[in-house]
Amino acid sequence: MNRKLIAAATAAVTAAGLTIAVALTTSATAANTADPAMLAAMARDLGISSEQARERLDAEKVAAQTDAALKSRLGPAYAGSWLDSTGHSLTVAVTDPALASAVRSRGAVATTAKHSASALESAKIKLDAKATTAPDTVPGWYVDVRTNKIVVLARAGGEEQAKAWTAEAGLRGDIVTFEPSTENPKPLIDIVGGNAYGLPGGGRCSIGFAVEGGFVTAGHCGATGGRTSNPGGTIQGSSFPGNDYAWVRADAGNTPRALVNRYPGTVPVAGSQEAPVGSSVCRSGSTTGWRCGTIQQKNASVTYPEGTITGLTRTNACAEPGDSGGSWLTGDQAQGVTSGGSGNCQTGGTIYFQPVAEILQAYNLRLVTSAGPTTTTQPTGTTTTTTTPPGGGSWAPYTNYGNGAQVTYGGATYRIIQPHTSVPGWEPPNTPALWQRL
Repeated sequence: MNRKLIAAATAAVTAAGLTIAVALTTSATAANTADPAMLAAMARDLGISSEQARERLDAEKVAAQTDAALKSRLGPAYAGSWLDSTGHSLTVAVTDPALASAVRSRGAVATTAKHSASALESAKIKLDAKATTAPDTVPGWYVDVRTNKIVVLARAGGEEQAKAWTAEAGLRGDIVTFEPSTENPKPLIDIVGGNAYGLPGGGRCSIGFAVEGGFVTAGHCGATGGRTSNPGGTIQGSSFPGNDYAWVRADAGNTPRALVNRYPGTVPVAGSQEAPVGSSVCRSGSTTGWRCGTIQQKNASVTYPEGTITGLTRTNACAEPGDSGGSWLTGDQAQGVTSGGSGNCQTGGTIYFQPVAEILQAYNLRLVTSAGPTTTTQPTGTTTTTTTPPGGGSWAPYTNYGNGAQVTYGGATYRIIQPHTSVPGWEPPNTPALWQRL
């Protein structure tokens, strides 16, 4: 992953041959309309100014166009390309020195290399085909166009195993090299409500809501101490039957998000204000996606084969196996996690969810919300949710509008009816249930 960071690399030409220092120039027609947030992030992480970030994006656009044209022109002699650390100078490698002038004519730096890009790709395909037999000491391998080789990473003491494995795959000679590595790669996953996760011993459930340190879900999805996958984590607490809730502490690198999967797209989670009976409610789950209905009753008890669960909320929204543990929302307010019920999403049914407030209180958790982790549990057993101050000025997406907020949109003024966090498509004229025109 780190090799993708342009700022971490220099344009060292290691293959012998022609090198001509001709930098790419930015086209006068290059797009100069980059998103300000992107420019700010580039400035922060690459250690450059916003203007330098804008110039870099323009130069990189020209470089991509130049590279594509040269790849087509050079054919089997093309041996790869790379930008320097500034993003302004493109080097293109060729296996035939006679074609270097074609590279220079496009404003790029030319160098010769032994192995073509197609030869490197073919070599890597051989390793990929042997992936299931790779030694535990080999965390990865990749094509390195700068050195014109296949790089195989090897942990301490594992280089001989790595060499034997690559030889079995048919890679020999100077097309392959070995580098020491301390990498221990794991998938990095955004924790989003409604997404699937793997259960201890196999199977699948759905994430309920992100909390500080992990996520909440259904208790019947796994016992305390069990391990989950994608995202990986450890079940810190689980109660079933009697209750049907659990929480998972996610492994480092998995990021809790104040979002629920809408299949497609996402919706924000702004808090956990409990909705009354009769309210609309929508559910997200990894089997049947986004489904809606209404809250029928609260404090319901239901008996499963494993025992009776009390304190559930009864709805007429459908669900199916694999949706268990998934998110329930009214507007942008978290309501609970899917427990179970009867029926399916073809004929309809009755589905129960475990209220989220009880889960947060039971494990002293803080819900991750779009305004920050604002939900806390109190000794009295009540849940208090705070919001940002009322918004003002022109309406904007991804803004938390509280009680008393007024905004302008399209030349008109609107007053808040229902506090919420705005998203694209929820403009005041489109959401009369949220905004009243004055």
